[in-house]
Amino acid sequence: MTAIHIKTPALTIRAGRRALQRLKEKPLSPADIHVIPGAAGGPKALGLSGLDKAIFGDWLPRGPQARVLIGSSIGSWRFAAIASSDDPKAQLTKLAELYTSQRFAKGVSAAEVSRKSVLFLEELLGGREDFILNHPWYRLNVVVVRSLGLLEHDARGRLSLGLVNAISANMVSRRHLGRFMERGIVHDTRSNSPVAKLVDFPRHEIALSRVNLQPALLASASIPLVMSGVRNIPGAPEGVYRDGGLLDYHLDLPYEQPGIILYPHFTDKVVPGWFDKTLPWRRGDATRLQDVLLVSPSREYLDSLPDRKLPDRKDFEKYLGDDAGRERSWRASIAESDRLGDEFLELAESGRLPDRIQPL
Repeated sequence: MTAIHIKTPALTIRAGRRALQRLKEKPLSPADIHVIPGAAGGPKALGLSGLDKAIFGDWLPRGPQARVLIGSSIGSWRFAAIASSDDPKAQLTKLAELYTSQRFAKGVSAAEVSRKSVLFLEELLGGREDFILNHPWYRLNVVVVRSLGLLEHDARGRLSLGLVNAISANMVSRRHLGRFMERGIVHDTRSNSPVAKLVDFPRHEIALSRVNLQPALLASASIPLVMSGVRNIPGAPEGVYRDGGLLDYHLDLPYEQPGIILYPHFTDKVVPGWFDKTLPWRRGDATRLQDVLLVSPSREYLDSLPDRKLPDRKDFEKYLGDDAGRERSWRASIAESDRLGDEFLELAESGRLPDRIQPL
């Protein structure tokens, strides 16, 4: 008897209420997209490389227009790479290879990780700053946090105590994080902020410039205890700045835009802040997500990867002493991610996208 091969979906696609209704009435087109968020998540971004290449290298260029890219942590690095060249596929490939080839000794200091990260950014973006600032379509927005109290310190004891206090306060209510950090958005001033006025935490709007581009990107990915904080971003209020994902892990923000928010994401759910990862009741606000089209790897796709998941920071520990093994696993995931991009293009071009959408 001939075996029947059933193609399993590589993507899970979810949409907020208003986006779902809109897509039932009208097929998705690049003209619908004005805002694209990019979540924090470290090496997970490598597992979206093929999806990003399809979206930014093939699909969006069919409808060129101004678009805001807003990211925290690795999300901002992805978008900076995309906006740094008229060949975003090449820069995404470079980003993935630079990240994959990083190696850290056991017990590496936060200062050393920060030093290597500066070199990483210089190799990825050095000499491309003006291209980013003058990109004809993309307007880069980098999310950071300004640290308060004990979180201003890089001394391990004080910083650890500050994090314990912040985690405890967040368990009671997310709004209590305002005692520990403030939101900063370093933004391209050619477009208005894509985010409505926020009242949950103090917010600083900082004009993106040639002198603060790299410090902002470095700060946006500076995980406490893993990397050093970045002091005094040019043009921003004085202080120590850290990973934007602490407050805005998956960018659950009140977006203002005329169409659909296309969100290529690591997972099919939205978690507001980094400290909410272990709190299953803390999820994205339905009103804020009503215009979002969330595109993420399916469970079936993840099960097909070498470690049955996207690359993540824990792999540095899992493969300790076997960097070559980790790199093989990551490169396999990066190569497989072309399936994500191929499926997105097929669904968007065939008009079958609405058949696959689930409520967000």
